[in-house]
Amino acid sequence: MSSDTVINVSQLCKKFVSFKKEPGIVGSLKSFFVRNPIEKIAVNNFELKIKKGEIIGLLGPNGAGKTTLMKMFTGIVVPTSGELSILGYQPWQRDKQFRKKIALVMGQKSQLWWDIPAMDSFTLLQKYYEIPEDKFNERISHMSEILEVKDLLHIHVRKLSLGERMKLELMASLLHDPDVIFLDEPTIGLDLVAQENIRNFIKEYHARTGCTIIITSHYMADVQALCERLVLIMGGKKGFDGPIHEFEKVLGNEKTLSFSFSTEQNPEAEIWKNYYPEWDEKNRSVELRVPEEELRDLSMKVLQNLPVTDFATEKLPIERVMKTLMENPELLKERSND
Repeated sequence: MSSDTVINVSQLCKKFVSFKKEPGIVGSLKSFFVRNPIEKIAVNNFELKIKKGEIIGLLGPNGAGKTTLMKMFTGIVVPTSGELSILGYQPWQRDKQFRKKIALVMGQKSQLWWDIPAMDSFTLLQKYYEIPEDKFNERISHMSEILEVKDLLHIHVRKLSLGERMKLELMASLLHDPDVIFLDEPTIGLDLVAQENIRNFIKEYHARTGCTIIITSHYMADVQALCERLVLIMGGKKGFDGPIHEFEKVLGNEKTLSFSFSTEQNPEAEIWKNYYPEWDEKNRSVELRVPEEELRDLSMKVLQNLPVTDFATEKLPIERVMKTLMENPELLKERSND
């Protein structure tokens, strides 16, 4: 393994086993003697290498295996088979030095004590991570100023808004100056301003510390603002691993072409059928996914034959790529076979 490789994953698998039980008392009694196991492979032969200082976006639909991966990375879940090392440690062994080098921020879970001020929780974390007093005070001062939460440190956490709590959660996770940070939906539920503030803080923190960050998010704005490299997991397997600008081309060199019409159009017309049309409710505007080489001819054909009032074109946004792949996962198989 290269000296600058922080995370090394090889042939990683995680299988969960549950048991099917028939309903009712009879079913409960039967389950004592006969158990019907059901296996689910959450992660299947996953391969990944992440270098120091990278910010990686880990994407995929619900149930694809993202959360299982994050839990294995942080030692919460033990792999069924394969190799996994982070900073030279095996996470599931929960070595004390390993825990001092990583941080996990989960947008839906809190590590701050609900009924005491955040500063009290920070003091407890200082003792747990054995942070020197001068370093502790310096980090509290710096992060609270950037996040604009100095006036909130001594207020009971339960009295704060979701956005305010999320800022303090970030502070709590970064107090020990981790080398690797796992961010699981860090902006979920936040308004647009709060999301932007969190992103700006993460960018500033990364630029200042050079840490490695792995982020999962359903907000593509998070990914586009923070990540240069994306890893896509679908059905427990890696479907894509590369720069974000290459992900935008997963479906080919296509662009979004939109038209508005003065009258209602026929969505079933032959002209649209190869371009994944998305119509408005009145069938008077449409968005199409068009290969670059067909863009000019299609535009001319529509403009010459239909009552167009407006049209525009732009590169296929990452949201559209992700949505299309989630709806049509077989497209990834076709791409890998090319």
